[in-house]
Amino acid sequence: QVQLVESGGGLVQPGGSLRLSCATSGFTLAHYAIGWFRQAPGKEREGVACVSSSSDHTYYADSVKGRFTISKANSKNMVYLQMNSLKPEDTAVYYCAGEVLGRGTPDPSDYDYWGQGTQVTVSS
Repeated sequence: QVQLVESGGGLVQPGGSLRLSCATSGFTLAHYAIGWFRQAPGKEREGVACVSSSSDHTYYADSVKGRFTISKANSKNMVYLQMNSLKPEDTAVYYCAGEVLGRGTPDPSDYDYWGQGTQVTVSS
């Protein structure tokens, strides 16, 4: 069955970096768009970074542009989110999700499969 498993979260100081990984299985990654989303307590889930199935289109939320980079390694069935210059407001549970239509939109309702999430905490 389709599975997405996130890893790499943790506690980091402001200004630090983390790389989140999303291990995928049960489907052909090259045919799917993948999005990274986050949800902080009391807030709605928001799209952070998304990549289309062919990787020719990417989306970044304004709040992370220039700091976060999404990458898709189809041959390894892996998707990564490199997060640099982290800020306390980046604290949230981060999820990766797969979209069958391959568009890579930032709308969570467009995504078909979800991982369980990984906690990222930015604090001194």
